[in-house]
Amino acid sequence: MYEVDRKDKVIELGDVPQSSVGAPIPIVLADEHTVLLSYYLQDTPEGWDGTTVRVVSSETEGEPVAIVKFNWCYAHMFGPPNDEAFEGHPLSSRGLQPYGAFEIQSSSWLRKLEKMNSVHSYHDKTNFMENKKHFIFSFHDSVFECIAKNFQVEIYTGSVKSMVPRMLEALD
Repeated sequence: MYEVDRKDKVIELGDVPQSSVGAPIPIVLADEHTVLLSYYLQDTPEGWDGTTVRVVSSETEGEPVAIVKFNWCYAHMFGPPNDEAFEGHPLSSRGLQPYGAFEIQSSSWLRKLEKMNSVHSYHDKTNFMENKKHFIFSFHDSVFECIAKNFQVEIYTGSVKSMVPRMLEALD
């Protein structure tokens, strides 16, 4: 993890499809430059009264699934905290919340990576920082973070497990 300072600013991304708040079951697939993230979308049946629970797994078919492709990904991490321990994330006091998608402007993590790279004899801070953004997707049981140029989202129907072949094809 990283430590934040006063410069980090959390911006919610309103145009990203809402992950399931119960069981998004995210899957991450990556190579050196591209990272793909798939997860179940929130799909509340019409007329649902909240008195029943529907259990899904990574193999549950017929569900809406997002595949997010992060282009020119420089670094990524996937793991804690879950929604019950979310206050332990260093950006939670800045507006980072469970079940959302965010961009972190003036990211401490990105600045730390730039500093680490500065030992390279041809390092250029401006060039290094150009086209790199810090994105966070927070789920029920995990958080995905990456430094990438940008991302695109596509929506499919199936299971998250059935998306793996599509994700493999999308790797550059």
